[in-house]
Amino acid sequence: MVFRAVLAGCGAMSKGWLSAVAEHPLLKGRIEIVGLVDLHQPTAAARAAEFGLTNAIIGSDLDAVLAATKPDLLFDVVIPAARQGVVETGLRHGCHVLSEKPMAATLEAGRALVAQAAAAGRVHAVVQNRRFIAGVRRIRRLIESGALGDVTALHCDFFIGAHFGGFREEMENVLLLDMAIHTLDAARFMAGVSPKAVYCLETNPRGSWYAHGAAANAIFEFDDGVVFNYRGSWCAEGANTSWEAAWRIVGTKGTLLWDGTDAFEAKAVAGDTGFFRELQAIEVPDPADIDQTHGHASVLAEFLDAIEEGRPPETASNDNIKSLAMVFAAIESAKTRQRVLIAI
Repeated sequence: MVFRAVLAGCGAMSKGWLSAVAEHPLLKGRIEIVGLVDLHQPTAAARAAEFGLTNAIIGSDLDAVLAATKPDLLFDVVIPAARQGVVETGLRHGCHVLSEKPMAATLEAGRALVAQAAAAGRVHAVVQNRRFIAGVRRIRRLIESGALGDVTALHCDFFIGAHFGGFREEMENVLLLDMAIHTLDAARFMAGVSPKAVYCLETNPRGSWYAHGAAANAIFEFDDGVVFNYRGSWCAEGANTSWEAAWRIVGTKGTLLWDGTDAFEAKAVAGDTGFFRELQAIEVPDPADIDQTHGHASVLAEFLDAIEEGRPPETASNDNIKSLAMVFAAIESAKTRQRVLIAI
């Protein structure tokens, strides 16, 4: 099946979407872009010219373009503040919708979109592309194998001195709101359990070039007694971690270390005597499916596959809202200096 799609929001992020659609083997030939929408119509026209989309309808009115093109899909690449209206419009026109993260600007808006997608009988999913990488998939497979025993704790460090310029340096809660959802979603996916509560301390350290919230320390309680510790900063100079963070995952039988790139070290207890028990190395398995390790392209392919197979995609909004809830609960905890329950 070739899906007809309209893309809304033709800024910098849209280039990655259109490149994946045009070039990646998982997607090539599966999607026809029939419309491009942007509030600044010349931006949409320029993007169409860049990708040779000579037959696509260009416009600034999403309703009008959807009515004219009657697409199967809406790709939502707009800013978070505009997301709810764009998704609602797509669902009203009978589209399946794939949104950039975060899935909504508030938790209440997220809940509304989940309900509206269910009522419309359409798929609404989120580009949570950083769970679609080899390292995260390998860790999930290792945990599922039982080689570490039952997971009891996940610890991650995210420390990067990132000089973006522009809107991020003026945002409130910049680390938690703009970046942490990737890491929180990865933790939830790897552990395979849902979040219950959080206590978070948010700071803007001396020397920060951000207006607010460039660093955060959060302790999340998950189901089954699992604890997730997040330590992060976007203004820590001198020793950058990977963008995927550096991880320590502890189980009842052993521990996995991951540097966020290609270095893994996993060991389990091999004896039952001695002050420190004897250890043996554990092999970290390859991903179960290499097609799930291509980031953005894998998210898009999973979205298409799920529609064709009549099943929810992995990042469906009714699941991804749990990651969104982690972000907003952490922000609330930081403001109130209280433990906050995470209820979906």
